[in-house]
Amino acid sequence: MSVLKVIELLASSDKSWEDALRNAVKTAGKTVKGIRSVYIKDHSAVVKDNVVVEFRIVAKISFEVLD
Repeated sequence: MSVLKVIELLASSDKSWEDALRNAVKTAGKTVKGIRSVYIKDHSAVVKDNVVVEFRIVAKISFEVLD
């Protein structure tokens, strides 16, 4: 039986919410091993002069706790 831990991350991108998600997983993967899934809890955007300039997400990343 495995035990999973969940951490919550904030990530952003100037391209898309999907790119923000990729940034979150890539960055977390540098120190967290065995990432199993990602749940997008929330997403938002920053607007300047009627143009979306930044996409933001709040992601929950689950990974296996090793013995």
